[in-house]
Amino acid sequence: MDRGRLRVYLGAAPGVGKTYAMLDEGHRRVERGTDLVVGYVETHGRPKTERELAGLEVVPRKQVTYRDTVQEEMDLEAVLARRPDVVLVDELAHTNVPGGTHEKRWQDVEALLDAGIEVITTVNVQHLESLNDVTEQITGVRQRETVPDHVVRSADQIELVDMSPQALRRRMAHGNIYTAEKIDAALSRYFREGNLTALRELALLWLADRVDEGLERYRDQHEIDSTWATRERIVVPVSGGPESSTLMRRAARIATRRSGGEWQALYVTRQDGLTGIAPDQLTRLAAKAEELGGSFHTVVGDDAAEAILAFARAENATQVVIGASRRGRVSTLLRPGVGERVVIGSGDMDVHIVSHDYVGRASFRPRTDSLGTRRRVAGIVFGVVVPCLLSLLLHLTKDLHGLPIEAMSLMVVVVATALIGGLAAAVVSALLSAVLLNYLFTPPLYTLTIAEPENVVTIAIFVAVGIAVATVVDTAARRTAQARAARSEADALTVLAHSLLTSSNDTAGLLSSACRLFGANGAALVRREESGAEVVVASCGDAPATVERADMSAVVDERSTLVLSGATLPANERGLLNAYAAYAKVMEERRLATLADVERLRLAEVDRTRTALLAAVSHDLRNPLAAVKVAVASLRSTDVTWSPQDEAELLETIEESTDRLSALVANLLDMSRISTGSVSVALAEVDLAEAVRASIAPLVGGERIEVDVAPETLALADAGLLDRVLANICENALKYTPASARVRVDAGVVGDRVALRIADTGPGVRDHDQERLFAPFQRLGDVPQQDGVGLGLAVAHGLTEAMGGTIATEETPGGGLTFVLELPTPSPQQTATTDALPTLESEAR
Repeated sequence: MDRGRLRVYLGAAPGVGKTYAMLDEGHRRVERGTDLVVGYVETHGRPKTERELAGLEVVPRKQVTYRDTVQEEMDLEAVLARRPDVVLVDELAHTNVPGGTHEKRWQDVEALLDAGIEVITTVNVQHLESLNDVTEQITGVRQRETVPDHVVRSADQIELVDMSPQALRRRMAHGNIYTAEKIDAALSRYFREGNLTALRELALLWLADRVDEGLERYRDQHEIDSTWATRERIVVPVSGGPESSTLMRRAARIATRRSGGEWQALYVTRQDGLTGIAPDQLTRLAAKAEELGGSFHTVVGDDAAEAILAFARAENATQVVIGASRRGRVSTLLRPGVGERVVIGSGDMDVHIVSHDYVGRASFRPRTDSLGTRRRVAGIVFGVVVPCLLSLLLHLTKDLHGLPIEAMSLMVVVVATALIGGLAAAVVSALLSAVLLNYLFTPPLYTLTIAEPENVVTIAIFVAVGIAVATVVDTAARRTAQARAARSEADALTVLAHSLLTSSNDTAGLLSSACRLFGANGAALVRREESGAEVVVASCGDAPATVERADMSAVVDERSTLVLSGATLPANERGLLNAYAAYAKVMEERRLATLADVERLRLAEVDRTRTALLAAVSHDLRNPLAAVKVAVASLRSTDVTWSPQDEAELLETIEESTDRLSALVANLLDMSRISTGSVSVALAEVDLAEAVRASIAPLVGGERIEVDVAPETLALADAGLLDRVLANICENALKYTPASARVRVDAGVVGDRVALRIADTGPGVRDHDQERLFAPFQRLGDVPQQDGVGLGLAVAHGLTEAMGGTIATEETPGGGLTFVLELPTPSPQQTATTDALPTLESEAR
């Protein structure tokens, strides 16, 4: 069965008329004889939309009961059973009521499409998943109902329903979108002109990208290589030289001349990876391109001009901005540069050759000899001595061979010389061999004169071949050395990359690795303070204390430098050192990001705590204060004569309310001290039996607590803090225990710790609630709102840990919850002291 087609009406904002447009399309389809039904349309009470719905077959909605309310949803099964050709489904991003076949309406639409039914639907741009964060920043409203972009992107047709912000606000003001009581709030909040303009631009840009994707598919299917200038796209190749910034700025200025223009910086690296710029230079180029509003790309290719043109055609570029050649005129005439070759192959693309300050300033850089001085000298000696000895041997046996053997023998020596000493030694050997060949073996002998023309050709070819072979051998030797160095550098960079992904911020380990790799005596990370002084942040070995004392250095950032002593590197091999510096920078940025993330989490927790505190305290302070105020006002009233019993009840209300306020303030004070780590603890021997009885004595309902703790059961604790812990836990146990049941407290010593168990017979706590049982502002179960702010157990947990103890929970046999409080027992050398330091208990009371 063929999959159905999907048509989407994309709204730039609510109220632009996407539902009306969908219904209008439905009427056109029906007039043409199409079997069309309405699966679900939401009119929002708008008269014009309701009138447009008339005349279309509507599939009855399904009634779904959820949380004692009846709600309506699209009846997917009924639509599938009806099997129309086309179905209209409004609000693609809608979340279905729980209990249906699918969670989201777009999943219902997918089911219809899979059944071969064409679907026409609607969605607003703010409901697209990829734009959710952006629209929240613009409007201040986060959309909870979203649809994945790929669902809309896969549509066969996407039609934008748009309206100018001014016209949409007029529709709103006329009451065509919302009811009268909502108009003013909507116009001043979501439907501000700036919001609507931004949403409109988002919709246009998103749809333009989808159109670009369709255009690229069409070009690929029809193998169209020529440029279609639907949008200004500029490619600017960069070499990493000082002129690169100039070229990127020029490209950025050209791109801004037309709305929607974009530009891309391009760097071409060789396939063998043996030449190119350092990784930190690439990073700086990419950062510069992003700063100027472009994007940065790298491609691989040995022919830079062909790689540039291939990339530009693949990106459908309209212009190429390339720098004027830095080579001189003679070099340009002998071999066209990259710019000239790009111009020749550009076709219908415009090419801008941009002048800069470095035109014609290419400096001659001699090849770096990778063979070493000793091998070069050995090669020259070999290339001089061996041809002489071999020529003497061949001259003494000249009756046994002819000129070809003699020439080829000397050629072997030239090749051997190239392998040993490189190109210079091979050229010397080739010239000397040619002279010996002419002097000893070419008539007339023992003169430099050549009688036969063919011998002239032979000697000339000998010299040319000798030099050519020597050049090839020398180049191969250099490439081998470069490849070996590149492999070594790549291995080191691989280790660095792996460390960056898996290791912690071990700066000392990084410096130690740099010392081993570069053979340095020491390494350090030096930071320059604002005062100008240099401070060593981390070091390894015999490290230099300042940048001036270092043998090698690499800049990490504006204030930090990586320095090494006892080692030097040539300029063309400093890429690896720069990679280490870049790694050090990443480590520092990671450290700062970690600190910032920790601070962010701390601030978020503080904000969450503050919000919860205000929400809870606003209620829990108001009730007892209101009760006190009413009782006091009643007692002071002269209009009513109160009996002694009534006065006693009012006074009791005042006392209970003030006790609740006192307990609430005490818990808030304890929680604030725990959060800031400012709890002072004075540990001493405490008799648990006495401590338990003292803590439950003031509690309402304390007579329901059975204490089974042996006398002189000692624990190492702060008496004041322990009283707060026991009072909070016992109060919690009484709160959840039925009035007819009792709470049991017992204790036992296990090793060097004493376990105090407080067991209730209440409803208990589900396993998944154990983790948040001791979190602040938690009320588990059916607890009246006036019974505290949910800080009691959090305070008990924090104070217990401050005393070096632990608190946990377990199920009470037969039902309920048991708190297990473990505290250390005093050692024989410790003696009880209760007056050493003021405690939180004395401060709280």
